[in-house]
Amino acid sequence: ALPPAAVARARICLLDFLACAFEARDLPSSRQAIAVTRPADRGPTVIGIGPVTTAADAAFANAALGHGLVREDMHAGSIGHHGVVVWPTLLALAQRAPTSGAAFLAAAIVGYEAGARLGRALFSPTLARLLRPTGIVGPIGAALAGVRLLGLDVARAASAVALAANTSAGLNQWPHRGGSEMYFHPAFAARNAVTAVELAEAGAEASEDALEGEGGLFAALRREPPDRPLDLFADGKVEILAVYLKPLPACNFAQTACQAALGLARDLGTARRDIETVVVRVPDAAVRYPGCDFAGPFERTLQAKMSIQFGVAAALARGALDEDCYRHLDDAEIVRLLRVTTLESDPLLTTAYPDRQGAEVEVTLRSGARLGRRLDDVVAATDDQVRLRFRRAAATVIGEPRTAELEQLVEVLDTAPDAGRVPALCLPPHQGDR
Repeated sequence: ALPPAAVARARICLLDFLACAFEARDLPSSRQAIAVTRPADRGPTVIGIGPVTTAADAAFANAALGHGLVREDMHAGSIGHHGVVVWPTLLALAQRAPTSGAAFLAAAIVGYEAGARLGRALFSPTLARLLRPTGIVGPIGAALAGVRLLGLDVARAASAVALAANTSAGLNQWPHRGGSEMYFHPAFAARNAVTAVELAEAGAEASEDALEGEGGLFAALRREPPDRPLDLFADGKVEILAVYLKPLPACNFAQTACQAALGLARDLGTARRDIETVVVRVPDAAVRYPGCDFAGPFERTLQAKMSIQFGVAAALARGALDEDCYRHLDDAEIVRLLRVTTLESDPLLTTAYPDRQGAEVEVTLRSGARLGRRLDDVVAATDDQVRLRFRRAAATVIGEPRTAELEQLVEVLDTAPDAGRVPALCLPPHQGDR
């Protein structure tokens, strides 16, 4: 029995994932992921594209699409993006046989729950500098979601989790160079989750203690396993309710500072051209996360999307932070502001994190005037904002009538008889109606 609020959050997270996938379908990382899928006589499809492929390949490509904007949903407590692994896994498996929308959403909530609980227990800021949380816990949470969807028994569930744990991977060297491997971390995770579930379903047996054993995941990462089992939905809390939807296409740790900078840009108007110095204060975890404390030079888009300094400078210079900003990495005003921007760790904001993710931006003008804006927490995208960007992105790919039909289906998915209708509607009409 899941709280209605959790079901509603799952529906809006699914809609946001689809919006990101539609909008990112033509990005280089998306095209590359689609290029390595293998054709099949029957099977699931790729969002907005349509070729029939294997379940594992569909999960891989759809995860890469959903991650392409760096605007995927975020669970701060585990430093992870669970939806971008869970949804591709379930969309691939849901096309095998009719599955109710209620079962589909319940499986997703379980996937978020497992990934988030494990991520909270496993990751520290130090470990997160080396390994990507989404790549490590993503396959495990998504595998448990797949197990729930297919109704596998306890023994097979244990094997699926253990097999998924054996595929946990994702190095955090990419932020230092802006390398594109980040886009494929959730793609590998989703593919591996599907494979782990299918292997367990076929009877593969794996170690029940693959997480906490002496040679298990915690030991391999030099972390002490929890004293008690990680109970899902402990104390009546549902982790998906701690997930927020990003308002901006940038790293999680840049979100609040960029929102503060956008507010300052509105206050300053044309006077923002008179900015002489910029000071940005964020939690220590934000300063320490790879790629976030980087002031250039910027050679690749992903370097800018990770950089707190770039996001703040772009917001102040252009009064906006959208995909177009990342096409102008050498913009003269952004570069000027980057030279006078300082990033600092704030003790109070550090204490409040991860329950709250605050930031402060302070500017000094040529006149000597000093203005600042401080936010105690990130302001998440609202449900209405998610719906609006979904409509804009989907309509360009599948048309307005089908976009409206898809949105309505997601809105009532918990009562729908077949969740497989969701990926079918994600194709242009001449393909989705075959």
